[in-house]
Amino acid sequence: MIDNSVFHNKKVAFHTLGCKLNFAETSAIGKKMSDEGFVKVRAGEEADVCVINTCTVTDTADRKSRQAISKLKKLHPNAIMVVTGCYAQLKPDEISKIEGVDLVLGANEKFSILDYLRNIESDKPVEVHTTKINKIKQFEPSVSRDDRTRYFLKVQDGCDYYCTYCTIPFARGRSRSANIAQTIEKAMEAIDAGAKEIVLTGVNIGDFGKLTGESFFELVKAFDAIDRDVRFRISSIEPNLLTDEIIDYVAQSKHIMPHFHIPLQSGTNEVLALMKRKYNRNFFAHKVQKIKSLMPHAFIGVDVIVGVRGETAELFEDSCQFIDGLDISQLHVFTYSERAGTKMLDIEQNTPIAERKKRSDILHLLSDKKTKAFYESQIGKTYPVLWESRHNGESMVGFSNNYIKIERPYDKNRVNTVEMVLFGEWNEEKSALMVNKL
Repeated sequence: MIDNSVFHNKKVAFHTLGCKLNFAETSAIGKKMSDEGFVKVRAGEEADVCVINTCTVTDTADRKSRQAISKLKKLHPNAIMVVTGCYAQLKPDEISKIEGVDLVLGANEKFSILDYLRNIESDKPVEVHTTKINKIKQFEPSVSRDDRTRYFLKVQDGCDYYCTYCTIPFARGRSRSANIAQTIEKAMEAIDAGAKEIVLTGVNIGDFGKLTGESFFELVKAFDAIDRDVRFRISSIEPNLLTDEIIDYVAQSKHIMPHFHIPLQSGTNEVLALMKRKYNRNFFAHKVQKIKSLMPHAFIGVDVIVGVRGETAELFEDSCQFIDGLDISQLHVFTYSERAGTKMLDIEQNTPIAERKKRSDILHLLSDKKTKAFYESQIGKTYPVLWESRHNGESMVGFSNNYIKIERPYDKNRVNTVEMVLFGEWNEEKSALMVNKL
């Protein structure tokens, strides 16, 4: 059993899989543990506790989570192994059977990890603590810094949409958030810590304020009103929740960047209907046109899923043609994976695995074409670039306000600073533009 008196200087190792929301939550868990005396393990040290924050968006994510558990157990054979995250909430019994696991915590329990560690006994069977998903009400604001420069702020959790291919509502629960004042307070913590860029993350961030009587648009305006040297990015937002008034506001905003990430999932109305999405492709095209009419320089990333049940070869071809006609900058391509308990399994027509991979390859090539065209359209223009800490010893990268990746010779004095940069030539090997002389 671990008690409070021995938390001091105990070593903890973290491993996070999946989305940026998971990384923000791991950071919040880490802060709670460090406040009680835990210290993060260094390379070569053996941890007393390992915390694995898992993902379950696909079968591949499940497999990677299991592999991470096994790997950490080999590196830290005497550590208490704690597994949490979406996989832990969705399939706790499956995880409890993995050799080396001591404690499984669901979506409602992960932020109370210290309470469970105080009472765990290593010679006892695996402890599993989860709450029925319809009982999960808690929202834990959290913020994390990645290994570059930007911070990720969790502004919302859960989803009420129940798309036919997705298990996230079963793993994360209903949509919920803190209020605007609490969210801004959390952002100020990051800004005071030196954040120059904060990405707003969540499961369905456009649903912010559903339980507080507020709206995502009001939150956006509150961020824009912060009188500090900081910029904000809106992460993935459903097209039906990306209102025209939000787009209008971002176009003249001081702090909200001209960068959008919008899930399309399919370019045909037939497949969108099978997915139970809340828009059709004409609506989506309107959103892209609206953004580009006000912000021709805006970066637009788009999520697409290939190979879902019911997506015939003809429908896929139609989807490709529609996507090719969109003025977008990049595709995030996901290959469909059957998930137990989802309504899509009721659809008889299935797409072979090899065909799914073929379709994924086609869309990745289309994405490369779109990205190159967008980058080349920006050559010769000048935008503010935030230089990141990562580098290879000779060069460093940064991102412009409209999410163009820029490369220049490494200069440690430029890290976490914003500089006006003239965009030079396209470097296809590094998928970046080079700095031109001012």
